Amino acid sequence: MPTKEEVLQKVIETGALPTLSTVASTLINITGKEETTIYDITKLIAQDMSLSIKILKVVNSSFYNFPNEVGTIQQAVAILGTNAVRSLVLSFSFLNMERPKHGAGFNYERFWEESLAAAVASKLIMAKVSDQDPEEAFTVSLLQNLGKLILACAYRETYDQLLDEAGGSEKRLLELEDERIGANHAYIGGEAAKRWNFPDSLAVPIAYHHDPESYTGADAELKTEIRVVHLAALLANIMYSGNPIDYHAPFRERAKKMFKLEARGIDEILEQANVEVAKAAKYFGLNIAGTASIPELLQKANIELSLLNMSYEQMNRELVEAKMQLEKLTTELEDKNVYLEGIANLDGLTEIYNHRYFQEFLDKEISRAVRLENPLSLILTDIDNFKKFNDFYGHQAGDYVLKEVAQLCTELIREYDLMARYGGEEFVFILPETGEADALTVAEKIRSAIEQHPFNYDGDNYRVTSSFGVAVLDGKATPIKKSELIERADKAMYMAKKKGRNRVEAFAEKSGWFGKK
Repeated sequence: MPTKEEVLQKVIETGALPTLSTVASTLINITGKEETTIYDITKLIAQDMSLSIKILKVVNSSFYNFPNEVGTIQQAVAILGTNAVRSLVLSFSFLNMERPKHGAGFNYERFWEESLAAAVASKLIMAKVSDQDPEEAFTVSLLQNLGKLILACAYRETYDQLLDEAGGSEKRLLELEDERIGANHAYIGGEAAKRWNFPDSLAVPIAYHHDPESYTGADAELKTEIRVVHLAALLANIMYSGNPIDYHAPFRERAKKMFKLEARGIDEILEQANVEVAKAAKYFGLNIAGTASIPELLQKANIELSLLNMSYEQMNRELVEAKMQLEKLTTELEDKNVYLEGIANLDGLTEIYNHRYFQEFLDKEISRAVRLENPLSLILTDIDNFKKFNDFYGHQAGDYVLKEVAQLCTELIREYDLMARYGGEEFVFILPETGEADALTVAEKIRSAIEQHPFNYDGDNYRVTSSFGVAVLDGKATPIKKSELIERADKAMYMAKKKGRNRVEAFAEKSGWFGKK
């Protein structure tokens, strides 16, 4: 029996390892560099007109549900952020790659359909269990079973036999791969990701998604991502394995064990899955027939299992009860939707407004500022050296700092101003009817308050600082686009970082930068 390394070498020599597109490969490299700017990413993506059109189509769909149309890639990058754009580029790259030659028993269309279902499921799950960026979990879940495709190309007839013997059981397939080939698809997929120079946040979960407990690393965020991807794979198997009951109970048990997710949260994920998968398929160019909801799939499977032992009267009674249960679920779902509408605009960790609400609010305030010819100021701030803080003190201390900063800042702004979590350790402030001088005063007041605030957590004291960028829209001058206003604030904040952090910088259109005030 060959070793795993020998199997990998054969895969490479037979050409079964897919080729990553030039844009996707370059994007992976540059997004890992701190000096990379929005302009760098925009310039790279713009080289592929077809890819640019596809990205704009998804950005302007209900997949993101932005209130106003995003007209350029530059706007998309400024609004979505680096991880989301990278996720879209990789998704289109993989979903549209040239189909390799594989065995007759390998269903290529079904493979990508299941992969997209897992990717969509990962976003639903991540939203319930963590405030981490769901985009990386989406990408990992899309590629988690890439090793299957590679092995099906390198060992065509053999892999057809393994798929047939496994009968839809992922656990059995992994065992057969190790026994007959010498390496399983999780290992091969993880190694493929490494050869594409994927960061650990993408490559490691691919290798561990079938057995999350075997990951012994200390990175809490990575552990969360691996577990989310694992649960997403179980959910996709509920939908597509043909044996939904085999995966339903493990999904519920592990969701509760791994994240203490309550039954209500689990039910909401199961009820939304098929609708969200159908939407995503349309946006990413996959032709997926209507899929029954998971409650319907489970109901059907249970009925089929019990038919042989039922009398007509029993069967009729069970069907009536099942219908009543479905009606009950429908009523509960309506109640849950009302509840979700109430919390949809809040960030789960900090309990201030989220990124989506910020975008909607900024659109309205820009329109009002232009109509009334009033100034509007935007302040973007980033906690200094936050990644190092997390790595040194732990993510629980980091979460405490984020919540404490949010609470502190909301007490320093006016009632009609807005503070929102922009993403990660970044926060954003919208100050209506506020010119540059007053905005700089507000930013300096917040900066000083953060610097002087005692951050006490679990018996330890921390010092935290932040860097601020200020950009102003002059309602009487020629209007600028929302994305440009955000980009200006981002550039000013970057300059504050560059000049030593813990300071305020304002953007000036003529000179490009304006010093601290």
